[in-house]
Amino acid sequence: MAKSCTYSVLLPTYNERENLPYILYFINKAFESVEESYEVVVVDDNSPDGTLDVAKKLQQIFGNERVVLAPRPGKLGLGSAYVHGLQFAKGSFIIILDADLSHHPKYIPKFIYKQREGNFDIVTGTRYLGDGGVFGWNWRRKLTSVGANTLAQFLLNPGVSDLTGSFRLYRREAFEQLVQRTRSKGYVFQMEIIVLAKRSGLSVGEVPIVFIDRLYGESKLGKGEIIQYLNGLLKLALQR
Repeated sequence: MAKSCTYSVLLPTYNERENLPYILYFINKAFESVEESYEVVVVDDNSPDGTLDVAKKLQQIFGNERVVLAPRPGKLGLGSAYVHGLQFAKGSFIIILDADLSHHPKYIPKFIYKQREGNFDIVTGTRYLGDGGVFGWNWRRKLTSVGANTLAQFLLNPGVSDLTGSFRLYRREAFEQLVQRTRSKGYVFQMEIIVLAKRSGLSVGEVPIVFIDRLYGESKLGKGEIIQYLNGLLKLALQR
């Protein structure tokens, strides 16, 4: 029987062969500092750059119980990647973050301490409180992000400062409950799930983070995702 662990990190990947060794190294260092058991569930969407092959080599280094492979046949959406990864996860808490090093794992201990401090169902990273922020974006990207978040705050009034972030810690039961109710499969998933959480009365804590633009590879965010975000925002607003 496989050993249990406290934290499962769900890591969707697509063309992240350069970033994957770094993110796993930093995740390992973060959990060593808090002395907690963890696993990383790599959900690769058939990356043509050989990301899965790199993941297999890293699994040999870190061990099968530390690195769990959950490949899929192709790109099926970010939200569905988390749903898929959850089937392989054994942890009592679920952590999600991007594989491109935009979210530095050094914040994981702060997420853990914040959750314990307030017994929160969810802890989410925020770029808009305290010493949080963004590094490496041009003014257009910053304006797009701020504008999207401001519009969401105005229409939804969620009580959370950063709706579009994707660095979060969930109590497993809360995550399972929420993913069953979400309809979005792309980047809108992050916004929808936090709105559903607040409307369901789940408690949400926030930790300031600095978002860093990716070092290797290309951003997955394009015009299609922006249009999808606006459509999802309007649907959530009309559901109130």
